[in-house]
Amino acid sequence: MASDVPGVFDDRVVFGQSAAFSGPAQELGINMNLGIMAAFEEANRNGGVHGRRLELVTRDDAYEPEAAITNTQALINDEQVFSLIGAVGTPTSRSATPVAAEADIPYVAPFTGAGFLRDDHWENIINLRASYAQETEEMVERLTTDLGITRIAVMFQDDSFGRAGYNGALAALERRGMSLVATGVYPRNTTAVKSGLLDLRLGEPEAVILIGAYQPLAALISWARHIDFDPIFMTVSFVGSNALADELGPGGEGVYVTQVIPFPTDQSIPVVASYTAALAAYDPEAEPGFVSLEGYIAGRMAIVGLEACGAALDRDCFLENILGAGLIDIDGFAMDFGLEEDRKVDNQGSDAVFLTVIDANGGYRSAASLGEATP
Repeated sequence: MASDVPGVFDDRVVFGQSAAFSGPAQELGINMNLGIMAAFEEANRNGGVHGRRLELVTRDDAYEPEAAITNTQALINDEQVFSLIGAVGTPTSRSATPVAAEADIPYVAPFTGAGFLRDDHWENIINLRASYAQETEEMVERLTTDLGITRIAVMFQDDSFGRAGYNGALAALERRGMSLVATGVYPRNTTAVKSGLLDLRLGEPEAVILIGAYQPLAALISWARHIDFDPIFMTVSFVGSNALADELGPGGEGVYVTQVIPFPTDQSIPVVASYTAALAAYDPEAEPGFVSLEGYIAGRMAIVGLEACGAALDRDCFLENILGAGLIDIDGFAMDFGLEEDRKVDNQGSDAVFLTVIDANGGYRSAASLGEATP
């Protein structure tokens, strides 16, 4: 028998995910889903949460805002899900969040660092990861401090995601009395990067900050190598690190990526050890990766909220027991939703940013600083 709370039944709780499962960003949606399901099935093997199994209904938006609206409406109205989780992207989230807010449904762990999701007027959004402003600040700090670089350009996807990263980089430069030497753009869901690449080259940058998805950015880096344009390339975590390295092959060596979660193969970190065990149990063929680890942590964070509510589960209780919990520790991965002076609640759990670099074998290494990779 169902309760009067949508998505909550005597024997199960139903979540919904609209994400890219096709198109040039599909690896992001596929792997976010993989990680969430690994966490949910881990809980289900142990009897669920207060006797309820966790289920996830998915719909493919192909990283298109209009489809995200349609999917979100369908998940809320037709599927009657308890909460949304694991959306992928800034433009899709910008379209879906008003729909979720109107329905008073939780919007949990979107795979984006866009600033608008962290505005203080939202009461239903729970962000797991650090923002793009924090990632680009780390990039500019490392470029200027570690290498003394002053000539920096930005290539970005021409939509709200790209502009969020672009604005973050611009602000980081302005704080240091610097400005961009060149800017390039490309249309979302295409690999039409050649014009933007030529615009970048005209500025003769020493480094280029990239804000985009893995297929177009891999195309840009490959074309840049082909025409002997070889600045330092750095990109934010949304790119999909494993997919980017796979697309680039041998040409990926030396490309830096900021990350917002730990190394997915470092089992000395307790949450990573839990993740790899859960992933192997759910899909023995799956390779560990940054995106699915973020999905796993997102799933575990949702479980924290469910557990705290007990059997009498509703959406207000769920939100309060995450956003109002203060410090949440998931096997050593700390998230702090403590109050801030200028807002009622801090809806972003983690501020962590890690620097990684692609090595000669196409794998990732931690980088303590630019030019110095940790073996």
